Amino acid sequence: MPISTIGQNGLNAPLSLTSPALGTPSAIVLTNATGLAKAALPTGSVLQVVQAYITSVFSTTNNTAFVDITGLSVSITPTSASSKILVMATLTDCSTSSALGDGMFQVLRGSTAIGNAGSGGTAPVMGYVSTYLAASANITDAVVFNYLDSPATTSSTTYKVQCRLWSNSGSGLDGTLYVGRRNGNSSFISPSSITLMEIAA
Repeated sequence: MPISTIGQNGLNAPLSLTSPALGTPSAIVLTNATGLAKAALPTGSVLQVVQAYITSVFSTTNNTAFVDITGLSVSITPTSASSKILVMATLTDCSTSSALGDGMFQVLRGSTAIGNAGSGGTAPVMGYVSTYLAASANITDAVVFNYLDSPATTSSTTYKVQCRLWSNSGSGLDGTLYVGRRNGNSSFISPSSITLMEIAA
């Protein structure tokens, strides 16, 4: 209802109120703001981060098929189907092989290998670089994988790291591939991790 003044002679005409000129603020500081939706964030914003991190050693003698590396699996539920997922994995591998060969690695989204380069010569070149393991040398390699994936889903999605042995001779290695162990010494442990970052598109 209008605001009026009451004078000596009774009710006068309503007052006219005007809004104050606030101007344009040069900066806004949000403290404890909870109403800003992730969907409102600009392209390139990090919406969430999840990680699997292990300090244990994984080993395999499988030279015919890839096997899951225990603990290097993590799930993420994208907030938007247009989001990108930045996949980053880091680990150390070592072999006690008595034949020349490689430690092969790949990253899977669900059951699909991502970031693969196809075949190179007689050896498959997976998402991870293949690491050359000299005979009985216990050579240690750092293995790093970075890939910007487009899962196109808002369902929970699992990413994991797999590995296997591969032989230059084609007959397979008769040694052991270790993940998280350095220099063939069981006391030298290197942590391994896989990290997922959802990026707004």
